[in-house]
Amino acid sequence: MRRHEHPNHARFLTFSCEHRLPLFENDAIKDAFVDQLRRTRERHAFLLHAWVVMPEHVHLLIRCPGPATVPDVLRTLKAGLAKRVVARWRELDALVLGKITDERGIARFWLRGGGYDRNVFSAMEIEEKVAYIHANPVRRGLVERPEDWAWSSARWWQGRRDDELPCDQLS
Repeated sequence: MRRHEHPNHARFLTFSCEHRLPLFENDAIKDAFVDQLRRTRERHAFLLHAWVVMPEHVHLLIRCPGPATVPDVLRTLKAGLAKRVVARWRELDALVLGKITDERGIARFWLRGGGYDRNVFSAMEIEEKVAYIHANPVRRGLVERPEDWAWSSARWWQGRRDDELPCDQLS
């Protein structure tokens, strides 16, 4: 376990697309992220409290009480999505590849580094982070209400549980 990890505390994570490009503009890519998040959760059995996919970044509020660590979760989540999306872009010879491929020919979907990672200790701070995550699309002018954004846990938290990625209750 890394020095800053606390196994029973929630973690507020933010990670961005390469060069902070809006690589999630396409709804199919946002959907692929949600699918990869579901798969990653099944593999690592972490607790998912809240999430949102924005055009160029993602926010998650998770807890890893089991054997998997936050780095395990992020590695599976980010690598799994990047491989799928980049492979598809290669099939299509997509122009975006020129923007995300480095001088060695490596295409990167995600910005290098760990992103923003913060332990969240109190119930009040957890609720604050959930509200922040859900309000992100509203603050950006993408929708009028959090529940109008299809790629977040806002609808699940409002009781709309059909076809939504389940979240774990806050504790």
